[in-house]
Amino acid sequence: MQKLLTCIFLVACSGLTAQTDYSQTKAAAGEIEDRVIEWRRHVHQYPELSNREFETGKYIAEHLRSLGLEVRTNVAHTGVVGVLKGGKPGGVVALRADIDALPVTERADLPFASKATGEYRGETVGVMHACGHDTHVAMLMGAAELLTKQREDIPGTVVFLFQPAEEGAPEGEEGGAQLMVKEGVLSDYGVEAAFGIHINSQTPVGHVNYKPGGAMAASNSFTIVVKGKQAHGSSPWSGVDPITAAAQIVTGLQLIVSRQTELTKEAAVISVGKIQGGVRSNIIPEEVTMIGTIRTLDEDMKKDIFDKIRRTATNIAASSGAEAQVTIDEGYPVTYNDPEMTERMLPTVQATVGKDNVHLVNPVTGAEDFSFFANEVPSLFLFLGGMSPSMDRSAAPGHHTPDFVIDERGLTYGVQLYANLAMDYLQGKNGK
Repeated sequence: MQKLLTCIFLVACSGLTAQTDYSQTKAAAGEIEDRVIEWRRHVHQYPELSNREFETGKYIAEHLRSLGLEVRTNVAHTGVVGVLKGGKPGGVVALRADIDALPVTERADLPFASKATGEYRGETVGVMHACGHDTHVAMLMGAAELLTKQREDIPGTVVFLFQPAEEGAPEGEEGGAQLMVKEGVLSDYGVEAAFGIHINSQTPVGHVNYKPGGAMAASNSFTIVVKGKQAHGSSPWSGVDPITAAAQIVTGLQLIVSRQTELTKEAAVISVGKIQGGVRSNIIPEEVTMIGTIRTLDEDMKKDIFDKIRRTATNIAASSGAEAQVTIDEGYPVTYNDPEMTERMLPTVQATVGKDNVHLVNPVTGAEDFSFFANEVPSLFLFLGGMSPSMDRSAAPGHHTPDFVIDERGLTYGVQLYANLAMDYLQGKNGK
């Protein structure tokens, strides 16, 4: 009797209405693992680019409806929202998975490899889930099934966010998490907290990485148009060469990071990804266009780097008689893990995969538009291992590459994490 009373007292003082049975979640995830893998392979084989995830959205919505959930489609163009109302009163938590693929031609030798093509920037391209969003879809579909089976025990509401266009909406379109927030996916349901998971091809299966505070960088795209004066290639002095000016600007941009930015404070990256100009070997063109990306982890540093990019491009171009026009987009903010939320949910993560398999890591300069959700409500974004334990990390294909591959044994951990995070958050919320 004394032991029983002690247990009741501890549960009451912890602020929880019940203790999550992690072994039960693990067993339930194991029972549907084959189906989760099947869902992942289907989505992988039939990928769709940002804001074009029409069939992917239908596939997800059909599954959520089969579970008896309230389903909302065509959110932020092609996104899907599922709402699970528990059998007890309580808070509201959101679980998010992104659903879009990339303009990458798959090279991995898989029986379910993508053969799909699409249009990107006016060109026909291969389309591939080269960042693991297909695994995110499958894991969240699995978590929705697990949580639905526990509906009567859930103290509150779980909102499943299947988000399109994480990789960025096509030029001239809105999309992604920012548009979902704008359309009310958090405010309409009274969401109080959000959790997201990203698979990682260079972290072993069964391991989870996390970082409180700024976990992923802000991402901003820039365009620099260098305008000169067209001339014959045999007499460059008769014109103004925008190509040589552009080449100097590329070098100048790198000096902003290496010589003008306080890198002991936070990391920063400026990369030029494309340069286009000219049509013939003997014609100096009138203009050159370059596009690139800026990654920062500090808001003040970001503003300073923006100013220096404009100054560097403008002054270098002017020094050769050319003109530079610089445009920097709004981009994604820093993906911020609320420190209190991180501390509160860390025991859940450790209980799910084992304390020794959970690692505090440095921030990364990759970006995620989950940041728009995290700007609205306290959030936690985790990195889940998807690399075969037998593989050398240095040999594991990176994200956004044609050879990207995931060990599907990692998916069951993602299903458990989604479900356990939701249940533990709601149980804690309800007990306060």
